[in-house]
Amino acid sequence: MDTHQPSTAPARSKADRDARLAVTVFPILVVLAGLAGFLLPGPIKAGAPAVPYLLGVIMFCMGLTLTPPDFASVAKRPWAVALGLVAHYVIMPGAGWVIATALALPPELAVGVILVGCAPSGTASNVMAYLAKGDVALSVAVATVSTLVAPLVTPALTLLLAGSFLHVDAGGMLLDIVKTVLLPVILGLAVRVFLRKAVAKLLPALPWISALVIAAIVAIVVAGSASKLVAAGGIVLLAVVLHNGFGLGLGYLAGKIGRLDHKARRALAFEVGMQNSGLAATLAAAHFTPLAALPSAVFSVWHNLSGAVVAAWLARRPLPEVSPAAPETAAITAQ
Repeated sequence: MDTHQPSTAPARSKADRDARLAVTVFPILVVLAGLAGFLLPGPIKAGAPAVPYLLGVIMFCMGLTLTPPDFASVAKRPWAVALGLVAHYVIMPGAGWVIATALALPPELAVGVILVGCAPSGTASNVMAYLAKGDVALSVAVATVSTLVAPLVTPALTLLLAGSFLHVDAGGMLLDIVKTVLLPVILGLAVRVFLRKAVAKLLPALPWISALVIAAIVAIVVAGSASKLVAAGGIVLLAVVLHNGFGLGLGYLAGKIGRLDHKARRALAFEVGMQNSGLAATLAAAHFTPLAALPSAVFSVWHNLSGAVVAAWLARRPLPEVSPAAPETAAITAQ
């Protein structure tokens, strides 16, 4: 997610192609993985113990994409980053609780929807912000900070909003997020700092590694609740579509209310509306039931489809303010 490379027209064109390929192939991979989990639940759900380690791989890849300038951008734009962070952790958890209550979801599904809302930003949000001609530097900053604070914020919000549905072990959840999210990200960042040249050669492969690993998590999660998927699938899809739609729309509105420019508003739409559904699925499976992880699996498919559609629509709408385009090619190859 390095946004500080020299910009050229050919590089931008290649980044566009890579980003469009990623958002086309990734949902297909996840859908195929979900089908495999549904049709072959027996052998696939045996991989459940590996899910936390698979998530660790994804977060390690995220850490590899980070650079010190990404953190410097937070200090340079504290208001915009703080607004994005607050919007993310207010809108999505709140929307999850409202939707779960309004649809009268069973406790396990209600907790699953709320847990998705309490997760940090999704790793594909930077790609969508790029395709939408949004502020990718802001997108990277908000995604990074939301991930780093997740060990404290995600368990606390889940306990607050989902505790009335099922027992929530906030302490155990905190430890799990530290082990599967924070430590791998820090390790990846350290490897990037000390082995910069070697990591640079791996950057183009990282999004595909992450995509394959997320697909594997989805397959395992779906396999775990395959027997209940037919009965619960419709209401879960409705909840996910509403949840993601509120996030995208209200995220953009938050940027508007905060008087951010149009590029920043586009970035916040995706930072609020796209979640780290892999983390939510991992926590749901570990602390609740396989059925509670189902909303995360469906969200993983849907938010990439909706994100790609919204990004394409925004990209065709001219920006009212014309400003020099920031080079973001590495941010795309890193996601």
